[in-house]
Amino acid sequence: MRLHESGVREIAAGIRAKKFSALEVFEDCLARTTACEGKISALITTAADEGRQQARRIDERLAGGENPGPLAGVPVMLKDNICTRGVRTTAGSRILGDWAPPYDATVWALLREAGAVLLGKTNMDEFAMGNTCGTSAFGPTANPWDVTRVPGGSSGGSAAAVAAGYVPFALGSDTGGSIRQPASYCGICGLKPTYGMVSRYGLIAYGSSLDQIGPFTRNVEDLALVMRILARQDSKDSTSTCGTRGECFSELRGDIKGKRVALVRDFRDFTLDPGIAEAMKRTIAALESAGAEMVEVSLPTVGRYAVACYYAIAASEAHTNLARFDGVRYGYTVSSSAGLKDMFQEVRSHGFGAEVKSRIIAGTCLTEPVRSEQYYVAATRVRSLIAKEFAEAFENADCILQPVTPSLAPEIGEVDDDAMKGYESDLYTLPINMAGLPGYSFFTGGYDAESGLPVGLQLVGPRWSDGELLNTGLALEKILGAPVIAKAGI
Repeated sequence: MRLHESGVREIAAGIRAKKFSALEVFEDCLARTTACEGKISALITTAADEGRQQARRIDERLAGGENPGPLAGVPVMLKDNICTRGVRTTAGSRILGDWAPPYDATVWALLREAGAVLLGKTNMDEFAMGNTCGTSAFGPTANPWDVTRVPGGSSGGSAAAVAAGYVPFALGSDTGGSIRQPASYCGICGLKPTYGMVSRYGLIAYGSSLDQIGPFTRNVEDLALVMRILARQDSKDSTSTCGTRGECFSELRGDIKGKRVALVRDFRDFTLDPGIAEAMKRTIAALESAGAEMVEVSLPTVGRYAVACYYAIAASEAHTNLARFDGVRYGYTVSSSAGLKDMFQEVRSHGFGAEVKSRIIAGTCLTEPVRSEQYYVAATRVRSLIAKEFAEAFENADCILQPVTPSLAPEIGEVDDDAMKGYESDLYTLPINMAGLPGYSFFTGGYDAESGLPVGLQLVGPRWSDGELLNTGLALEKILGAPVIAKAGI
């Protein structure tokens, strides 16, 4: 039996029923990882010894009559900016070296308590800054559907691992589309939750007011199961405001009759690749056949200001968050510098990559006293208007359907000179983080006729509507079909 092809619920149920052991599942997933990793490079660190120990403990608990939890023995991979006690965590950067955190991120503590087993830490754009998984200090990750193409970023390693069948689910983080875009490129499900629904404690921050941890899976019901575990109030995280809202994932009905699904009028004239345009038509038809009503909303402030405001806020927060990496307390350091200032300069010059340096420099300029009011503070004010505009749009719609990107996954190393396409791509993802909204990226059941790549779209909803988004996703999955493991490129 090819256990690595099974989903989260199927594996957990089989282990609890003793059809197979947690260790058997772990070894099968590890074998799949080993077979494919040479072509995909989805991992930075493999946690084979730790995972085997955890799997054996699950089997021992079952043998002793204990309930090991809803994720009993299910292997998982975590994006390498999520802290794991005693397991190397690099954030895709040289500057952290072989740092092994002395504590666990809350999300990993919750998953481990629920019975999940850690298989590895996934590759990512350095400090989550990028959209190709190509700025990692450990080299680029490839898309399992075509290893000459990118898997998306910054959570590309997590998405590629799920799409390739390494594990049935993985965690990523989303600052401006970093879960939704890789999920779309790799043909799987990905959820960027409402800001505050999932604890950020133990996440190495890029933009603190924008970052949110979320899961990747190969079907929507597995996504809901994982979110039922992750959506918890956390006293260690001052931005955690979930309360009891995690209950919204308890039951997905798949019934969307009478739901109003909106298209954004301001995005209507954007150019889409043929495969994505066809997927939009196919998905609209599926929604209407399930009883949903298609409407239009307008987001003029989003269209004019969201991208500029996002980059001002993200760069400013990155400048502050990355100031802690100085070579003194942990990570990469040098011992031959003439003084403290020289040491800081040498550590950061060699430890940070080009993309990270450029964003730190931009953030430094934007937060200088003479510019802060003009740029950063102004951006936060416009951000409030953007959130208000979304809220007004959702008075006339239950959710919004839109692309994740206007183009399919580009080739590794390809430079797109079409500035307008890049701007349009940003408009599809960045504003959702600005407003703290949930975004669900899903497989549309189709593949691009020319490239053979899977095509994904996204649903966006009002704050705390995460469960309803997945409910709509389930209705679509019943019609369009669920994702499958990539076999074409590996």
